[in-house]
Amino acid sequence: MKSPYTLAMALVAVFVSGAIIYGTRLLPFVAFSRRKPPAVIRFIEKYTPSLIMAVLAVYCFKDTVFLQRPFGIPHLAASLSTVVLHLAFRNAMVSIFFSTALFMVLSCVI
Repeated sequence: MKSPYTLAMALVAVFVSGAIIYGTRLLPFVAFSRRKPPAVIRFIEKYTPSLIMAVLAVYCFKDTVFLQRPFGIPHLAASLSTVVLHLAFRNAMVSIFFSTALFMVLSCVI
């Protein structure tokens, strides 16, 4: 079956997508380079990361069954290791990677 897209069309799509992403990343810096951001933007900037973390925590535990084997042990151990490693090293990459690996190992072993 022949593809409906040519190489030229694919390249144009990639470059247009890249330009749009670059533009959306650049826009806030251009818009607020000469003046202070409005209060609503500063509020969103301050509280959004913790809100996202809370939503992710709820989402991670939503399908966990604590009354059947493995009783949520991989989820709880990985979550606890994330908190401990982040408080110890203050490095998000270390806590995310190690905790993900721990979760995968415990999910396979238990």
